[in-house]
Amino acid sequence: MTTQPGISFQHDPQVVDAVRRTEDLVRKVVLPVEDEHGGNAHILSEPARRDLQEAARRAGVFAPHASTEFGGLGLDMRDRAPVFEAAGYSLFGPLALNCAAPDEGNVHLLEAVATGQQRDRYLKPLAAGEVRSCFAMTEPSPGAGSDPTALATTATRTSAGWVLNGRKWFITGANGASFAIVMARTSGEPGDRGGATMFLVDTAAAGLTRVRDVDTLDESMFGGHSELVFDNVEVGEEAVLGEVDKGFEYAQIRLGPARTTHCMRWLGAARRAADLAIERANNRQAFGGKLGSLGQVQALIADSEIDIEASRALIYKTCADLDTGEPAAQITSITKTFVAEAVNRVVDRSLQVHGALGISADAPLARLYREVRPFRIYDGPSETHRWAIARRALRKARR
Repeated sequence: MTTQPGISFQHDPQVVDAVRRTEDLVRKVVLPVEDEHGGNAHILSEPARRDLQEAARRAGVFAPHASTEFGGLGLDMRDRAPVFEAAGYSLFGPLALNCAAPDEGNVHLLEAVATGQQRDRYLKPLAAGEVRSCFAMTEPSPGAGSDPTALATTATRTSAGWVLNGRKWFITGANGASFAIVMARTSGEPGDRGGATMFLVDTAAAGLTRVRDVDTLDESMFGGHSELVFDNVEVGEEAVLGEVDKGFEYAQIRLGPARTTHCMRWLGAARRAADLAIERANNRQAFGGKLGSLGQVQALIADSEIDIEASRALIYKTCADLDTGEPAAQITSITKTFVAEAVNRVVDRSLQVHGALGISADAPLARLYREVRPFRIYDGPSETHRWAIARRALRKARR
């Protein structure tokens, strides 16, 4: 076991500068675009996406997570945290920096697992923002969902490679994606803990159909959430990402950091909501004085500040473990569960402080509320994480 250094909340000057430039970009460029579209990325055009990303390039904050080899800033998890939080202040901020899900997580996975040829074909254009991607694991019941071992999509070996058959849904970013990282079963049966393999599949491949875009509560994910059908989709041996039957292991490479970066981005949304509540409390006249002079309003603001600081501390602890190679499954689940629920609490409190204004389109809180609620389900529901957290704690005590 490695010796973990003390966790520092201080950053090098270049990271501090990246945060400042991200904040400036978000407030001057990105927030106006978000307001224009009501936070709905489904009506944001591809040229508008490219314009936002070009603005991030000019600001020097494009792809903070990608290595410098692929045109990014090469920040580790701890240094990504404040930059991603600053980007998440706007619903479109992560898209502008090219660090939105699922592309950000796929860049991380491809850097860790892909061959040289796969990096050239898929990673380079993805990190550059030239293409988008998706991660196809979730399936309709009784397939893989909160329980990935229920994986039912199959990949059968042929003389020329593999043939994929199955159905996926809630595949974020699939509409307009250039390729998908597909989880398929190459051995065993649904319910088995092993036997999954990852495949790189071009979305234009014969037999791959986007059946529909699922109509969901949230609207800020560019490319939406789609249902895909794989009907005898043929791929070559070079499409295998990593080793055959090691897909569940590779998924952990992606999912732990991706859950943590989700927390970073949504913490930015919480900070925005808390700022709006403070502004409202300082300026709104009610009951003979400022709203902020009322004890109940002060309690709402105080509890939100506590949730934000506690969330940030958990994120940094998780980043430290991930950066140093410590076992991070437990802290990742704890952080994801706490932050997802804390962010919801912060936005809800801010909406309450705003009263009727908060639930109207005249303030951005209704759209933030709409977007943060699914986070308690995406990347594992809170209940699933609590079950896993308890199991690990009980198992540790028995040992």
